[in-house]
Amino acid sequence: MRVLVLGGSVFVGRRLVRALVDAGHEVSVLNRGRTATSLPANVKQLVADRTDANSMRAALTGTQWDALYDVSGFVMAAGGSDFESLLELVDGSVGTYVYVSSIMAYDQSLVGVFPWTEDFPANPEGTSSYGGFKAVAERALLERHARTGLPVSVVRPAAIYGPDNNIFDMETPMFLRLLRGLPVLVPHGGLVVGSYGHVDDLCALMMSLPGCVAAHGEIFNATTDGVTVNRYIETLAAVVGVNANVVHVPDSQLGGVTTPMFGHLFGAAHHAVLSTDKVRRILGFQPQFNLLQGHRHTYEWFCQQGWGSLDVALVDPVWRATWNFEAEAAMAAKVLR
Repeated sequence: MRVLVLGGSVFVGRRLVRALVDAGHEVSVLNRGRTATSLPANVKQLVADRTDANSMRAALTGTQWDALYDVSGFVMAAGGSDFESLLELVDGSVGTYVYVSSIMAYDQSLVGVFPWTEDFPANPEGTSSYGGFKAVAERALLERHARTGLPVSVVRPAAIYGPDNNIFDMETPMFLRLLRGLPVLVPHGGLVVGSYGHVDDLCALMMSLPGCVAAHGEIFNATTDGVTVNRYIETLAAVVGVNANVVHVPDSQLGGVTTPMFGHLFGAAHHAVLSTDKVRRILGFQPQFNLLQGHRHTYEWFCQQGWGSLDVALVDPVWRATWNFEAEAAMAAKVLR
């Protein structure tokens, strides 16, 4: 299969490219060429800027692809990309267009209603926000499918974790807290529920979509376990082989906190669970990893990187996600005083 990946530099795109190559496909990636990355041998790189229609035309005019995987959606969050121009450019030249959306494409006022199914209302915020742009892009893709027959499938992941994760307020700082016996700050009694899915399961799902007519014009939630924050921490502690030093932060002490004190998914704004009934029913998809297995796999990768001895906080250049153990210790002392 001849495949184009829009993105391919970090996390999901990087894992997807490697999985496609391992499966024997002919893979090209298109990105701005600004993020240092090591592509597998024989992967061709096309350099273009998605916010520049002329740049995209120069790179893609006259090309044909059995599958196109769009995993580089963040750059358009501020409305800087003409998504319709991209669709006009590739319509008729791709066998399947797989778009990686997000749980944020749902109307976030639904927080606390369980579970979210694919027919729930979409994010109404427009291109001014990440989730709003995802919803706009989904709508453009599905409208074009209805109008021209462009074979489109949309996947909506929730919290993606695993090797190469570049969102540095998830499992990486949690492994470090657990290894070092540091306080794990937990708001809202640890009762916030979220859905977590391993990156390789997401990639496997996406790789099953090309050529699947039943998936054309459809949106699929892509995740596995829905668990409370308390269960999430217990699971990662079991992986590391320690007891977590949990400190519950009363809601009355959360006001005015500006420094990162815990993973963003621990907050009430992410209290949501995705239903996976549709992806199982239509595609028969079964994930390889549950929460425990997936984090064991991730912890092995973490240790192989030598990250257990990290002495500086990592920072994602896009989301600015990071950690501050000193501030967390100060907050824990304040709570326990």
